[in-house]
Amino acid sequence: MDKTKTDYEYRMDCKPDFSMTWVTIPANQTLKVEASAMAAMDTNIKMKTKMRGGFSRFLTGESLFINEFTAENGPGEIAVAPGAPGDLEHVYLEDGETMYLQNSAYVASGMNVAVESKWQGMIKGFFSGESLFLIRCSGPGDLWFNTYGGMIELDVDGQYVVDTGHIVAFTEGLDYEVTKVGGYKSLFLSGEGFVARFSGKGKLWIQTRQVPSFSAWLYPFRPVKNRGS
Repeated sequence: MDKTKTDYEYRMDCKPDFSMTWVTIPANQTLKVEASAMAAMDTNIKMKTKMRGGFSRFLTGESLFINEFTAENGPGEIAVAPGAPGDLEHVYLEDGETMYLQNSAYVASGMNVAVESKWQGMIKGFFSGESLFLIRCSGPGDLWFNTYGGMIELDVDGQYVVDTGHIVAFTEGLDYEVTKVGGYKSLFLSGEGFVARFSGKGKLWIQTRQVPSFSAWLYPFRPVKNRGS
């Protein structure tokens, strides 16, 4: 995995809070982009929409579709902006390299990157509080993914524990099981839920915020209608 290698020239703007990437697509080549993530593009770029992943992508909560943008009659630039406020990361997956993304982290990739849904298993998926599916991305090619909040990259060699809501991505070579932090009393009263206990050797990306915690923080400030009015 190489962060400097790329098949597309690109730059990042507004990191790390509201990141956007500008990708130059070479003449007559194509970039895959998650549905609704295109923010702007040159006029010589044409779009086609294709279904990816079938029913399993429907179950992830993602769009069933990926848009393919092709630069016709010369190179063209496209701006890609994820829906969540947070950071963006780029990696280049070598041939045979695989990484897994949480269900909303995929943003864009080269045409040779295989993007598919992977069943976590009923136990892992149900107790993670996230999705029953992960997004499996296999090289070779460029891959962009995003977070809600800031992004931190960790090197894991052995074991490491992460709250399931803070997981963004991890490389093949890391396995995990979903468990409680403490006993059942801690599970319901501590404010901490289930965690993923990773084992093996590889890279792990985590995010500094998670949507459920933000929703819980906002809840007391919600407008409440007076029943007497």
